[in-house]
Amino acid sequence: MLHATGEEALPAKIDSWKMFDRIAPSYDLLNRLISFRRDVAWRRRLARHMPSTKNQRVLDLATGTAEVLIGLSEDCINVESGVGLDMSVNMLRLGKDKVAERNLTHKLNMVRGDACSLALGDDSFDAVTMAFGIRNVPDVGATLREIRRVLRPGGRALILEFSLPANRWVRAFYLMYFRHILPRIGGLISGDGGAYRYLNQTVEDFPYGSAFGDLMRESGFREIELYPLTFGVATLYRGDK
Repeated sequence: MLHATGEEALPAKIDSWKMFDRIAPSYDLLNRLISFRRDVAWRRRLARHMPSTKNQRVLDLATGTAEVLIGLSEDCINVESGVGLDMSVNMLRLGKDKVAERNLTHKLNMVRGDACSLALGDDSFDAVTMAFGIRNVPDVGATLREIRRVLRPGGRALILEFSLPANRWVRAFYLMYFRHILPRIGGLISGDGGAYRYLNQTVEDFPYGSAFGDLMRESGFREIELYPLTFGVATLYRGDK
């Protein structure tokens, strides 16, 4: 287990997908609420860093309800097809419904799989994206190496993740919100307060900024760039193969 509270033990990362299965119905709504809709702007920022090659094939890891994948397919004219991969069956089911509603089933495929061990061929994708999922995997290094393996030469990884603000006053407010307010809102709406205590604790424990950039470098990525977003509460990481 990662952490325990006075109420219940929080899930180990290897089982975190089961937690996402439970909160899937309220996941998109809570993302909007707890981020004050900044999650929409963050995903658009990610899309602006997609490579410029034509007829791109994209892989979105920890795809959840396919928000990133759908956004890329609708907003990036160079994206020809995409695969969304997640361990959570209920998240994938919602993602498939959204893909079908937008008439994108001809170009987007949702599959269940483990980001630490991808059942996908080498040099298969022009871009690999991952939004708010890298901190949940049991082995970050293995996931980064798998991302690099399935990228084509010159392909790009774009990873969006929560981080801690550098400004001490912003950080203090942010941590107060994450530790005390967010779990209450999340628990009230989803019925699973533990899931949002898990969110808070994984964010605080996870390496961010230059530390995560170093992990990408150690996994073989080059031309690594870091883009703090909204006072540093999230960071976009970019690296090329």
